[in-house]
Amino acid sequence: MAESEPGLLTHSELNHGYDEFDDYVDEPVALNESGPDDGTPADDADDAEGGNGKKNKKGKKDKAALTPKQRKKRRWKIIRRVLYALFGVFVVLPAIAFTIAYFLVDVPTPEEVLAQQEQVVTYHYSDGSVMGKEIPTTGNRQILQPGQISDTVKHAVYAAEDATFETNSGFDAMGILRAVYYNLTDGTGGGSTISQQYIKKATAKEDHTLTRKATELVKSFKMNQTQSKEDIITAYLNIVYFGRGAYGIEAAAHAYFDKPAAQLTPSEAAFLAGVIQTPSKSENPEYATRRWNYVLDNMVKNHWLPQADRDAAQFPTPLPREQTKPQAITGNNAFIQAQVEDELEAAGFPKERLQAGGYDIYTTIDPNAQRIAEQTVSQVMQGQPATLKKALVAVDPKTRGVVAYYGGPNDKTDYIDWGDTARNPGSSFKTFDLVAFLKMGKGLGETFDGSTHRQFGVLPNGSPRYINNAGVSNSCSKECTVAEATMRSTNTVFFDMVANITGPQAVADAAKEAGVRSLKAVDNNIALGGGSTAATPLDMASGYATIADDGTYLDRHFVQKMTKPGDGEVVYQAPSNPKPAFAEGDSNKSKQIAGNVTTALKPVIQFSKLSCPSGHECAGKTGTQQYDASAGNSGSDKDNSQVWMVGYTPSISVASWVGSDKNTPLRDKDGNAVSSTGLPAKIWQQFLTDYLKDKPSEKFPTVTPIGKSAAAAEDSTSASRSTPPTKASSSGPSTLPTSPPTSSSSTEPTEAPTSTRSRVTIPTWPPGNDFGPTDARGGNG
Repeated sequence: MAESEPGLLTHSELNHGYDEFDDYVDEPVALNESGPDDGTPADDADDAEGGNGKKNKKGKKDKAALTPKQRKKRRWKIIRRVLYALFGVFVVLPAIAFTIAYFLVDVPTPEEVLAQQEQVVTYHYSDGSVMGKEIPTTGNRQILQPGQISDTVKHAVYAAEDATFETNSGFDAMGILRAVYYNLTDGTGGGSTISQQYIKKATAKEDHTLTRKATELVKSFKMNQTQSKEDIITAYLNIVYFGRGAYGIEAAAHAYFDKPAAQLTPSEAAFLAGVIQTPSKSENPEYATRRWNYVLDNMVKNHWLPQADRDAAQFPTPLPREQTKPQAITGNNAFIQAQVEDELEAAGFPKERLQAGGYDIYTTIDPNAQRIAEQTVSQVMQGQPATLKKALVAVDPKTRGVVAYYGGPNDKTDYIDWGDTARNPGSSFKTFDLVAFLKMGKGLGETFDGSTHRQFGVLPNGSPRYINNAGVSNSCSKECTVAEATMRSTNTVFFDMVANITGPQAVADAAKEAGVRSLKAVDNNIALGGGSTAATPLDMASGYATIADDGTYLDRHFVQKMTKPGDGEVVYQAPSNPKPAFAEGDSNKSKQIAGNVTTALKPVIQFSKLSCPSGHECAGKTGTQQYDASAGNSGSDKDNSQVWMVGYTPSISVASWVGSDKNTPLRDKDGNAVSSTGLPAKIWQQFLTDYLKDKPSEKFPTVTPIGKSAAAAEDSTSASRSTPPTKASSSGPSTLPTSPPTSSSSTEPTEAPTSTRSRVTIPTWPPGNDFGPTDARGGNG
């Protein structure tokens, strides 16, 4: 005892065991590490010797065996730690991940979804009625706004897809468990809520992975936290597929029942809601009926439909698919669509952007005017040879909007848009000779030698070059006023005017200032609208519209405006940029020039044996391109290859054209040569008469004459003083043309221009000319 060290308060050598209340904090051991079973002799022996009194070979004392109470306590500690770990893995970590994902993910809006897809572009007439639709291969899509979907439709969809939609948080735990069970047992059924389905459709992800499902849950939850239920169901019903190429409830209502979604009955709504699950079976009556019954029963179960209405409900047989097929744009209207697309592309809206936006495009085409145009062309050209091509374009001078456009049938017999195909305009282009002449301060009273067969320079082979008039009635005296020459369409006067007074470039400039866009090469042939001079019916109607509108320039256009689907927000509107066309910054001067042109063109109508609609003043000009018989084809110099009538009233400008796709003589159904005062004039006059019927009377404004004034009527007798045709005229101009015209006898024929549009390539050919061979008449009437 004397050798013993004093005991410490915290330790006693006499006590080699452990207090039963102490925590066992030594290094962990396995559960079966406690040695022999409780109550064995070995345990008793150890206890008798004072517990762990023995030392092992290293001199260390062995640990005492665990008591049953300690062993039980230790087991529960391990179980708690395992549970903590499982809780962290399956609850805490997912919660953290969910929270992080919540702030990182974005919920796509229906507009964002549709912006990534091709959508329906709807084309409207000027009155808002539908002209047709451009349906993408991916189907018909239409957007509704919140509040535009009826409760009947919403309840039907809830009954079919997610009865707890109004109360769930974006996902249904029991539904997810059912889905897991179905997947494990190879059963069918899903656990997605409407919110989850929207996310799945909006992100276009259908893969069966935990990552996709987890992300879908996060986005669905976030959607329900940040958006109202009304917004969510509207978004879902705007993008879900219903079959028949219809995306969204509005498109589906039209595709199956030809009515707006707002007018759907409970039975019809139940039918559409039922096919959401498997749209490919929407045409299967057995499947559709079974799903219809399921939806109606669920509507009753959730108190969305009275039982009496359920009992009275009858299956709503959808209309035949072909009957409700969206109206595609075909035939001539496809030419209008192409014009619209070109115009919008130039404004920064290429076709892919149009389809991404699913816009509503309101055109300038008046449905009544369009109907009259197509009907007129059909009636006048009925029974005529298919080789005769035709076009009619009408433009509103006040807005410069194209109100009617006929470019051809656009079928297998003729797919070319002749309304926008450049052709020799013949004498109808003399109008721009007048503009150039008047801009110089020269007046309609100025005189020129109006006799025929006048010499202007020499041909490349050295022989004399002559310009002829179309006939005796188209010639006048050697002191022929510009006014009379315009009425008679006297070739020699206009060629003299351009070659020796204005120059060809001034005429080209005047035409461009009026709105003619298709001009390319410029030479003296422009005086008579021949040679390389070419313009489209659309150009001519637009150019004459500028004159009809008192010389005010505006951009011609086919588009009034373009709006977003649903809310109708305007994203594009046709610009209005009025300015003086023929006198920069001087509207009065431009008006005076245009008014003098009108004064000169008014007598042409009666001279051409045409008449204006009752109560309306009109003005215009015929145009003829002579057939080139030198190419060795059948026909003669008395035939024509292009014939025009272009004219206007204060409220409408119309260009009518009949021609061919190559250098061939124009013959009607009776075998007679077609002239400008024939088929094109009949089309022009009938359209004007029918279009202006019952419209207020109108007259042109009076303007002050420019320069030396004269009226065609004052000199109408001058034809009697006309010089007879001769081989050569001594009264030809002293100054030769700087760019002599081509002749049918020329060894250097030029090619006719091709269409200015890239869609169609027009065949080229050696053209005729407007002047005739050495001893033949000219080609412009």
